[in-house]
Amino acid sequence: MHAVLSTHKFQVCRADYANPGHASAIVALLDAYAIDPAGGGKALSAFTREHLVAALAARPQAFSVLAFDAAAAVGLVNCFEGFSTFACQPLVNLHDVAVLPAYRGRGVGAQMLALVEDLARARGACKLTLEVLQGNRNAGRLYERLGFADYQLDPAMGQARFMQKWLG
Repeated sequence: MHAVLSTHKFQVCRADYANPGHASAIVALLDAYAIDPAGGGKALSAFTREHLVAALAARPQAFSVLAFDAAAAVGLVNCFEGFSTFACQPLVNLHDVAVLPAYRGRGVGAQMLALVEDLARARGACKLTLEVLQGNRNAGRLYERLGFADYQLDPAMGQARFMQKWLG
């Protein structure tokens, strides 16, 4: 397993939720992603900014990966372990994949996802999952290039849809 991957000039590492620098990077990068059209175009709430990292740290199934250009945080992936009942093994869902706009197309996302894959394999995960908006074509092409494909069990049944229902 790679603890840190370095290629080009980016350093990629598993985030330490107890590290104040990592914690502030997670909040800042997630907020930048939330403001982006691909993230919904709305900044994080004050509550989320204040409580996010502690809430992630309280969940043993959560982990995050950060990318840095020297001391500047430029990328984030938040992951959560789930479970595949069909495979009877864990899976890892990439819930947030964020790269600052000035760093997109420079290999940051691929470097972070390589480390996520290493960490998922170390957990015994059988697969990685994620969702991506159809309009986010650059991200979709990256994921396809890295081996992700639309989810389906039987082609006759079609592709899976990602749905949600807000509870609050």
